[in-house]
Amino acid sequence: MECKTTKQIRMTILERNFARNDWMYDFEGSGFLSFYETLTKDMNKMGVELELVRNRNAAITINSYADLLNVVKLSALDEGHNNHCIGHIIGKSQNLDIQEDIKIAVRRIAFAPETIAPADEFRKVCHNCGCGC
Repeated sequence: MECKTTKQIRMTILERNFARNDWMYDFEGSGFLSFYETLTKDMNKMGVELELVRNRNAAITINSYADLLNVVKLSALDEGHNNHCIGHIIGKSQNLDIQEDIKIAVRRIAFAPETIAPADEFRKVCHNCGCGC
């Protein structure tokens, strides 16, 4: 039984320029699309609607895992959160697993938005991605 959708979250994927081979991830491939589909279904059951948007006009050069986290932006306008990168939402990644980190960030912005620091607060995880953290 699915919940009535009450919250909306937009996931924006920016363009990537991979400077190194060790931090590559295919956000266009079947692995990500399958992950996103499963995450969307799971979140729908809990009353959260996900929307996937691709921003081809903004690109991030990937030199580290932190840069990879900056590629994914989440917005929940009803909660007052606009265009935060994954690193801003979760802080330091525990396992350097992009799918796990996206899932953690989506759940945090959906169910515990008060735990996310305001955009103007100084954060040690900031990597000048443009999210404002």
